[in-house]
Parts: sequence; structure tokens; C-alpha cells
Amino acid sequence: MSRLLLNADMGESFGPWVMGLDHEVMPHVDLANVACGFHASDPDVIRMTLRLARRHGVTVGAHPAYPDMVGFGRRSLACSAEEVENLVLYQIGALAGLCRAENLEVRYVKPHGALYNDMARDPEILSAVMRAILAYDPQLPLMTMATRDTTAVSELAAEHGVTLWFEAFADRAYDGEGRLVSRREVGAVHHDPEVIVDQARRIASGEPLTASDGSELMLAADTLCVHGDNPESIAAVKAIRQALNDLESSS
Repeated sequence: MSRLLLNADMGESFGPWVMGLDHEVMPHVDLANVACGFHASDPDVIRMTLRLARRHGVTVGAHPAYPDMVGFGRRSLACSAEEVENLVLYQIGALAGLCRAENLEVRYVKPHGALYNDMARDPEILSAVMRAILAYDPQLPLMTMATRDTTAVSELAAEHGVTLWFEAFADRAYDGEGRLVSRREVGAVHHDPEVIVDQARRIASGEPLTASDGSELMLAADTLCVHGDNPESIAAVKAIRQALNDLESSS
């Protein structure tokens, strides 16, 4: 990818329970990570989300997770590598079926929550996710976390023949290794729109961030994750979109 693309987690409502403001976010992003039913969503919500993405010309990706609706996919489960491979493949296939009905395609994969974090820490889980992608479509990129040193994950991806898209976050604090500070810690999530937009601009411009230990942190990212679950975050998404557009037009 030649420019920093905005991605957002979408379709995470379930029945009458609404999660996120997808209709407000979708017009401003490039990539929609669509929940596949294991941590959130249902067939009706998924199809509605796909129609919304098609209306705004947004690229659709699968957002698979551990089977944990109660925990919203944020709890690690004791799954074997084979189980991880199968549950990811299953979810990609489920989303692909609904995509076909809407004349869309699954174009990439971004695991959710605990699966995303476990994949970043455990090469066995990362390999299982990659095998699921290869079994479905070897051309699908895998979105994973941009850190201070991505050598190990890049080498593993090269061994499997999987393309990586590195992702950064505008509204999260980073530790010295370039990993996300735990949500359990104070200051893990940025709430000030000015701070969020400034962090997005720095990542897009290749400027360093300040990690939680005070060190300078450089993140080479292909895509930036944004969240839109309240009016303040929607305003931040719009401001980030404008900032990236301004950077692109001035380059």
C-alpha cells in the first residue's frame, strides 16, 4: 500500500444490541474489519454492514476471533493451533458467503482482540492463522501489529508466503517495545481528540511517538486503526481523515 489507510472494526452489534456507530464511521475509512459471529455480530448485522461498506466503496476484511461472545473476544482461550486454524478458516468462509451475496469479496484478514494479541506473541498461533489464510486464499494479506522490531513476524510470513499489512493505533499508548499498553493500565487509551489526531499524523508522516517508558518509538505502518463508538470518537475519525488527506495533497 502506498498510503496510510484507515481501518475500523465494524458489524459488532448483535440483534437489538448496538455496538459502535458504523453508519457514522464508514464514510471516512478505507477498510472495514467485519466481525464474523464469534465475538460479536450475527448474519443480519453482517449483511447490513456489507451493504453499508459497498455503498461507500470500502474494502471488506474478515475480523475473526475466539468463540467468546460474553467476553467480546478479549479473553484468551486455550485453543490448539489446529483449532485456531479451523476457527479462523470457518469465519472467513462465513463472511465470504455473505460477501458473495452482496457482490463483494473478503480482501484481507485482521484477527480480533485476544486472538490478535496472542498471534503477536506466539509464533505457533500466528502460523495457525497464516495456514487458515493460505487454505482459503494465499493472496489475502494478514493485518498485524506494527512494533519497534517486526523482523521475526516478517520472516515467519515470508516462510509461509503470506503478505503482511502492519497496523498502528491512533488512540492507544505504546510501551517501549512498540506494543499496546494494557487497557488495565491508566493512560492506555487516549481520549483527547487533539492527542489522537497528532498521533495519527506522526505515524503517517514517519515521525516518532513517545512510548510509555519515555523512549522515542518509530512505527512503520500500512494502516491506522480508528474507533467510532461515541460522538467524540467520530469527530476524531473525521479529523484524522482530513489530516491524512492534507498530508497526501502536500506530498
